[in-house]
Order: sequence, then C-alpha cells, then structure tokens
Amino acid sequence: MLNKRYLAIFFCFALAWSLPFSAYADDPVTEVIDAEITLHNDHYVMSADMNYQLSKRATAALQSGVPLFWSIQILLLQDRPILWDKTLLNIEIHYRLQYQALLNVYNLQNLTSGETYNFSTLYAALDLMSTLRDFPIIEKSTITLDKNYLCALKIKFDGNLLPLPLRPLAYIDKQWFLSSDWTLWPLKK
Repeated sequence: MLNKRYLAIFFCFALAWSLPFSAYADDPVTEVIDAEITLHNDHYVMSADMNYQLSKRATAALQSGVPLFWSIQILLLQDRPILWDKTLLNIEIHYRLQYQALLNVYNLQNLTSGETYNFSTLYAALDLMSTLRDFPIIEKSTITLDKNYLCALKIKFDGNLLPLPLRPLAYIDKQWFLSSDWTLWPLKK
C-alpha cells in the first residue's frame, strides 16, 4: 500500500516536471539554410538563405511594440595547420525589427546600412532578413591560391537589447533562443 502511494507521488512529480517542456514542442528555429561565396569580377561575394521562425513569446513581445535585434556574422578564416586559424574578415550586419501598432506595419531597419523598410506582415519582414544576395566580402587580390580558407556564417539574436524586464528570460527561456549555430564551408578559389 505504501509503495503504491510513493509510486503515485513520483508519477505526479514526474508529470509536473515534464509539463513545462511540452510547451516547447514548437521551439523557434533560426538557421542558415544555404550559403556560398563566389567570385564576381574582382570581389568575392556572399549569397545566403536563412530561416527565422519566432516563438510565441517573441511574437507576442513584438506585437506589444518590443523591438527585436539580430546580427548576421560573417567570418573568413585562413586555415593554419600549426597555429589557430587567422581571422581575415569579421563582418556583422545588424537588423532591428519592430511592430508599429498605430500604422499596423512591421518596421525593419538595417542598422549597418541605415536602410528602413515597412511591411504589412511579419512574414514579409522576416523574408527580407532571410535573404542575402551578392554581398561583397573581400577582394580577390587578398586571397592567395596556395592557402586554404574557411567561411563561417551565424545569425545571432541580441537579448541584451531587450527591455530590462525581459533580459533575464532571454538567457533561460528556450522561447528566446533565436540564434543559429555556425555554418562552415571551405572557400572555393
């Protein structure tokens, strides 16, 4: 009789412990789908396709007027067998996305270039951020043919720019993990 009671208590605790994790069944997905660097005239240029899917909490915060910030980080590394890889290039493209309720538009600002766009849907704003075409990276004369190079691309959500009450959640709540992993590939010369 006593063992059944302990078993029932254990089952209740296990169920209560697992309930918060069932809320994350639809975790947000931020990923680099495809990326390449090609030679165009005398410059290497990058094209990339990315995917941004916001969580319910991030979407709700955005709908409440909270701006969300991302940066796209691009690295070009020279592979060195003895020492650590040498960073030849470190570029960041910063974006700010905010919903403006009075105008019923999503305002997307490229903080690096200063360009501003307004969209009627969240999907359209995320679609613009998801595409990078012919972005100039480095001059051909900088690359030597006898060395190996590695390209890296990452999408980083900046939780430090959230309003102060939301910042602690950005560190512990999976619904605010809106960054991608590094995508690496060799540079084709």
